[in-house]
Amino acid sequence: MAVAAFIVLEAILQLTPGMDMLALAMISSRGSWAVVLVAFVGVSWLADYWASHSTSLARQYFGLILYTLAEAVIFLPLIYIARMTVGTEVITTAGGVTLAMFAAMTAYVFMTKKDFSFLRGALAIAGMASVGLVGASLLFGFSLGLAFSVGMVFLASGYILFYTSNVLRHYRTDQHVAAALALFSALALLFWYVLRLFMSRD
Repeated sequence: MAVAAFIVLEAILQLTPGMDMLALAMISSRGSWAVVLVAFVGVSWLADYWASHSTSLARQYFGLILYTLAEAVIFLPLIYIARMTVGTEVITTAGGVTLAMFAAMTAYVFMTKKDFSFLRGALAIAGMASVGLVGASLLFGFSLGLAFSVGMVFLASGYILFYTSNVLRHYRTDQHVAAALALFSALALLFWYVLRLFMSRD
């Protein structure tokens, strides 16, 4: 449902008059994009807190909805640039590849019942390193390049394995909203960098 809502929201944003100007404004400078990223992190933290810690099911779902909306907004400039430079077919292809990868990894965890909790430390370190690299690129103005996108695809894949394993072994049955948010966040991260790879290819 979160994925479907994201697709609908992104389509609405892309077709709404004036959103192209907003997309360009978001990436008009390193400073403006840094502000967008900081705002996204803040909203994501609040959404995850509501989804994971609230005793109210309505607030948990509101956290998931808020996070989905935040993802749609932060994807706005990337999807806009993709549409204008390489066309919508690349977006569709990248989305299909992302969903296929997600389905394959999810099926692997469910079939093997393997516990991927051992990835926690490595994912945390790799995640902090990637945040540091993004921050440095914004501060010093260098491009992260193709290798970084490939590395982030592997990182997102690791998170998908980790979160899916947690769904089977660690999440309680009343934590379905928090589990959905965690998986959706990893799926969105994967889609972001798969799309960047397809755009760089074209």
